[in-house]
Amino acid sequence: MNALAHDLRFALRQLRKAPGFSITVVLTLALGIGATTAIFSLVEGILLRPLPFSNPDRLVLLGDHVGRGAGLGVTPREIATYQTASSAFSSIGGYREVGFELSTGATPEEVDAARVTAGVFPTLGVQPILGRVFTAQEDEAHQPLAVISYPLWLNRFHRDPNVLGKSIELDRKAYTVIGVMPRSFEFPLQDGQLNQTQLWVPMSLMPDELTDQNAGFWGFNLIGRLKDGVSVSQAAQDADRVAQQVMRSFPANMAAIHITGDVKLLKEFTVGEIRPLVRTLFLAVAVLLLIACMNVASLLLVRAIRRRREYAVRVALGAASSVIVRESFCEGLLLSLAGGLLGLGFAAALIRTALHLLPEAMPRVSSISMDWAVVAFALLVSLATGALCSIAPAFAALRTNLTESLKEGSRTGSGTQSHAWLRSALVVAEIAIALVLLTVSGAFLRSFQKMRSVDPGFRPDHVVVAVFQLPLGQYSTHAAAERFNQSVLDRLAAKPEIEAAGITSVLPASGGWAGAAYTIEGVPVSRWKLQFANFAIVDGDFFSAMGIPLLSGRTFTANDREDAPLVVMVNETMAKHCWPGQQAVGKRMHIGNPKKGLPWATVVGIVADTKVGSRDEPNADQWFLPASQPAILNGTDDSGNLLHSTWGIIAVRAALPPEQMAQTLRTTVAAIDPVLALQHVKPMSEVMSAIEAPRRFNTDLITAFAMGALLLAVTGIYAVVAFSVSLRTQEIAIRMALGAQRSSIARLVLVSGAKMALIGCGLGVLGSLAISRLITAFLFNVSATDPFIYVAAAVVMILMTLAASALPARRAASADPLDALRAN
Repeated sequence: MNALAHDLRFALRQLRKAPGFSITVVLTLALGIGATTAIFSLVEGILLRPLPFSNPDRLVLLGDHVGRGAGLGVTPREIATYQTASSAFSSIGGYREVGFELSTGATPEEVDAARVTAGVFPTLGVQPILGRVFTAQEDEAHQPLAVISYPLWLNRFHRDPNVLGKSIELDRKAYTVIGVMPRSFEFPLQDGQLNQTQLWVPMSLMPDELTDQNAGFWGFNLIGRLKDGVSVSQAAQDADRVAQQVMRSFPANMAAIHITGDVKLLKEFTVGEIRPLVRTLFLAVAVLLLIACMNVASLLLVRAIRRRREYAVRVALGAASSVIVRESFCEGLLLSLAGGLLGLGFAAALIRTALHLLPEAMPRVSSISMDWAVVAFALLVSLATGALCSIAPAFAALRTNLTESLKEGSRTGSGTQSHAWLRSALVVAEIAIALVLLTVSGAFLRSFQKMRSVDPGFRPDHVVVAVFQLPLGQYSTHAAAERFNQSVLDRLAAKPEIEAAGITSVLPASGGWAGAAYTIEGVPVSRWKLQFANFAIVDGDFFSAMGIPLLSGRTFTANDREDAPLVVMVNETMAKHCWPGQQAVGKRMHIGNPKKGLPWATVVGIVADTKVGSRDEPNADQWFLPASQPAILNGTDDSGNLLHSTWGIIAVRAALPPEQMAQTLRTTVAAIDPVLALQHVKPMSEVMSAIEAPRRFNTDLITAFAMGALLLAVTGIYAVVAFSVSLRTQEIAIRMALGAQRSSIARLVLVSGAKMALIGCGLGVLGSLAISRLITAFLFNVSATDPFIYVAAAVVMILMTLAASALPARRAASADPLDALRAN
């Protein structure tokens, strides 16, 4: 232990004698360790940290597969069926995500909420920190109770300990607060940070929700806890058995629909899609750290070679080689720990910045933090880095030839030449690894460029949108909601600065989706297949407001009233899919299966395809119906009452600044309903930017890693080439004394750098080909082995290598041969 302490003190004194070297190494390691630690915080927070529930590995989500389609939720009737008929679960709870207008004590705002059955909280195994949750009896009795989240308690009620029993207004109806959930509690688990659930109210299913008319509404969800000893596959078999029972209770108009159970682990459902991306990012930053290690190893090797005479003298005086090796490792350890500590500060700053830049599609963002596991990882990486970086200089110390080192001059000799291959190998490895990151970055950049060049099907410029939700208590019928919509549109149309205004239930390029099965007239029942299409309810001059081109027929008009013939519009993809080789205008369709009995609607227009989500997604079938004709969805015998609060998105086109358009929207709505809150008032370009944020984030991050790798590689190349030139000073002086031109000397150095670049690029291309399959899933319309990308990356790498070699080459060419020979 005393020997180790002595070695550490000696290493510290040696490093203090070379502050420039020490600072360079520490900063290099801080960059690599800090970036790696920051990305590990994403891995730990998103993938490794358990969900904030009791025994989260036993929690599953249950739903239905309808036909051969993707998994859906469950219908209202299935909630009770699963609770009584399933045998694989110790507890089950149903829930549905909703929004409420919270208008108590402050400015009204829309809050994300959930209707949940009493079984949800016991299933999750989480108790409130204040108060209690509601019971099954209170749920069945339709008691207006609310359990609020910790953030809502903090921000709205300022952590009032007497919040229990207070009344809050949700959709202008009084609810009593009975509980406050813990700070870490989130459910349903939502992506990003903006749409976290703020409160929970009893499910309290209404009679209308349990009718045959809503038997095909898959808008609810189930959370279950597996019994001890029950596997996911066994639970899936149990869910299939329950699905068979559910099908037997289907009304006659749903007899053609076949469902199977769908069981997914909650953790897998939450992070399954993002796992490959997070792993890829961690691999990329690990490559950056590896380059930093090689860079530091090169610098430490250069330092060890410069001290070869010192080592030789110490060995001649009786010092053991093991002592010198141990001191070399101590230097590496001190430098890596200093770099690690500085890297922790760098990582903390990166994490704080990343929390504001992460796309909303990233799950479990609130779990990302600098906790003890992240700190422990950083320290472990620091120790491993110190050991790795010390291998090369320790090897050089062991290979010190006592006789040769004492004979040779201070600037050259055969002893130094014996390590030239190791220095060159480290540089070649840096170039190869940096080229891999450059090719990956180039592929991501080309992919993002390709995506941005895709036509979204509408013109987002000069368009501002705003979301509203009409409280059910005030707007309980279709007629009341339509009167509100028409009042908004009439007031906006009266303003001369407004070019067009419309309202929709689904906004293009926002990720919103409302799907329904449909039937085409003329298709026999025996040949009918279950298929879904996205639909949107529109009002006003929506297509002009969004700049969606009309390809054939007409758009909706004021004449398309409730008592007029039912009409719909379809997009180009659906027209070609449903009526191939025919004119779709004039054809008829209705929602649901052939036995549903809903009225036929005539296609009156075809519009261009608009993207549902990001521009890298394929076009999908989509149809539109006028808000004035709810019979298309609900049938002609509909009572006209709304089961849920209705919401919509106002779209306005005007040649005005976005801020002025937003203010016009707010004042217009306030004149009709002063209490109603408008949410997400923003230009359409921001909506598109948000949906494209994941690909932009991936591209920016990979590009930043590539630039960091390139910078580190160039630094390492410069250091090694400069040192190699200094070792060859006597050789260069002799060449010049014998008549060599200065240009040939410079060319000699540049050729040396170019050789390393060519070898490194060759190895880098092989590495890029090896990982091409890993990144293919993240690319759009670009091949991971695109020759243009490979050539461009190699050219950049070669040019940067020549640039790094230019300064040492210039110094070598401008050296005075007489001075160099005297010095040796």
